[in-house]
Amino acid sequence: MTVSILLADDQDMVRTSMRIMIDVEPDLEVVGEAADGHLAIELAARLRPDVVVMDIQMPHTDGVAATRQIMNLPDAPAVLALTTFDLDEYLFGVLRAGAAGFVLKHDPAATLLEGIRAVSRGEGFVSPGPTRRLIARVANDAQDPVRLPDGLTPRERDVLALLGQAMSNTQIARRLHIEESTVKSHVQSVLAKLDVHTRVQAALVASRAGLVGGPGSAGKSDVH
Repeated sequence: MTVSILLADDQDMVRTSMRIMIDVEPDLEVVGEAADGHLAIELAARLRPDVVVMDIQMPHTDGVAATRQIMNLPDAPAVLALTTFDLDEYLFGVLRAGAAGFVLKHDPAATLLEGIRAVSRGEGFVSPGPTRRLIARVANDAQDPVRLPDGLTPRERDVLALLGQAMSNTQIARRLHIEESTVKSHVQSVLAKLDVHTRVQAALVASRAGLVGGPGSAGKSDVH
């Protein structure tokens, strides 16, 4: 199955470079390009791509506002944010708006391709180093801790804590000694109960709720 992709970046050279990288991949296809956030929203609604690769800083409507509106579309595509710096202030906004992850503009082409494939499968994609710094930064900036919904089961809390450590479904399955398909089901349930769109958003909630790095972090009690 081919993954359809919309490229949104105000620099023509960047869009052309990404299209060249993507078009040689048999399972990926660029179906549209946008030079600003407003056009990205319009094309996302009309073309219904699987993935939008979204530059955060664009004229007229920036990537944060565009992502927020795109995530409200029926059957919204996954958004993979593009940023120059992994601690760019805009980055926090675009992840909270619903982006499934981000890649840096100076990352290798293989990283962009891996990110596109990952978010198209419903996974998050942020390299572990930046993810930990990002989660720590959001947790430190939070005014009040988050209270988790009462409806979360103990196993779902375990999964949420491991999402907070930027683990993939495969890694979570190994840590908790359960099937990967079971992890996927738990992740979907966790997202629904937290009322968030993406694994990255769930990871931020886990951090603000005190599930990441503390003595009671989930997953540890389940490893025998």
